[in-house]
Amino acid sequence: MTTPSGQSAPATPAGEVQRGSRAPRSPEEPLNKAVILRWSLWSWGNATVSALMVTFVFGTYIADAVGPGGQGSQYLTTANLVAGLIIALTAPVIGQRADKAGRRQLWLTINTVLVVLLCAACFFVKPDTGFLLLGVTLMAAMTLFDEFANLNYNAMITDISDHSRMGRVSGIGWGSGYLGGIVILAIAYFGLVADGGLLGVSTDEAFNIRLVAVVGAVWFLIWALPLLFTRMTTADEMAAAERIPVSESYRRLVRVVVGLWREDRNTFWFLVASAVYRDGLSAIFTYGAILGVTIYGFTSGDILLFGIAGNVVAALGAISGGFFDDRIGPRRVIVFSVAALMLIAAVMYFFDVEREVLGLTVTPTAAFWVLGLTLCLFVGPAQASSRAFVGRLAPPERAAELFGLYATAGRSIGFLTSGVSALLLTITLGAEADIEDAEKALIIGILVVLACGLALLLKVKDPTGPAKMAEH
Repeated sequence: MTTPSGQSAPATPAGEVQRGSRAPRSPEEPLNKAVILRWSLWSWGNATVSALMVTFVFGTYIADAVGPGGQGSQYLTTANLVAGLIIALTAPVIGQRADKAGRRQLWLTINTVLVVLLCAACFFVKPDTGFLLLGVTLMAAMTLFDEFANLNYNAMITDISDHSRMGRVSGIGWGSGYLGGIVILAIAYFGLVADGGLLGVSTDEAFNIRLVAVVGAVWFLIWALPLLFTRMTTADEMAAAERIPVSESYRRLVRVVVGLWREDRNTFWFLVASAVYRDGLSAIFTYGAILGVTIYGFTSGDILLFGIAGNVVAALGAISGGFFDDRIGPRRVIVFSVAALMLIAAVMYFFDVEREVLGLTVTPTAAFWVLGLTLCLFVGPAQASSRAFVGRLAPPERAAELFGLYATAGRSIGFLTSGVSALLLTITLGAEADIEDAEKALIIGILVVLACGLALLLKVKDPTGPAKMAEH
């Protein structure tokens, strides 16, 4: 019997593996819904990082209260750049070693726990510039280990789905993350943020905002546990464990990259193109809420309500995009989504002031509601289809290695948005320009990066089989 990728299916002793704890071996074999549910619940809990900490609560708290006047945004972009460089240098080797040692799930567990602890530690960041360095350091470290957790989590898609249904599984996973974001944002806003919330928590020294970090950490841990305690036979565990020096891991990485350039240009160019446009996608979520507060007139409470609505829209986009992915291919979904995002962001750039549109007066806040929610609709499909694209390329026993290379490709070019935006912020603030004009440099950076990624994506075709990765 062979897998959809054309590889021989490993023999499994009777009774060793429960039915469904591996990927289906043919499109006729049903997906294991229980395992997919647990896999999706991890993403539901992981919404703490993207929705609660990076985008709608703690990122804006650092920019608005801990480091006001543009200083918080400048420190955050710089810290994200440092974290991105570390990921770029280590992610594929970490994925490769997890595959070779058969420890994909172990490293998912370790990195999940580290993210939970770093998230909880943000409670100690008070609204004072003296805590700015601590705040951005904790946020950058949390982002670092979250990326390591996600490369192992993403690789598991090859363990729970066949290629023909990978788009919908990926879309369901992304959609679950957005839906989880809705619930945790609602808990944060109504329970803690809005004037102390229903719990009547003190707002002195932003205690209620800082407590959000603890609640978010507990939330992630609770929903991650079902997957962390699920015993799955994954392709990396089927391979013989192998111990090699770190230096050899990097030599193997070089051979894989060179091999892709020589034998599989489609995969090579997808990694490059996705690295560029995904940096723009990440920036939309990383800095979107900050821009809402600093430019478009949102309060910290308003931006949380927007986050709840935005996650509803993003979930619908991701889930529906996953079904389109299986029917028309991931490339078309990504191209359409990125092009739509560019158009919307370009229009949004001009709505930082009140304008007349078709006889109606449109305020910056109203424009952000409409255009921002439309952005959310297209971010989800682009992200979900990108993961499904790599999942279709990944040889199951080397999935974490390829997803690590996918992460590294993104982070190696991750300086584009953060670096250009940090430079523009530094120049404009140093020139004593209007702070709002300086903050708008983030939109320019995002547009440029998305345009470059889209141009590179035109060189790519939909995957037709596993990537031709050089043998070790």
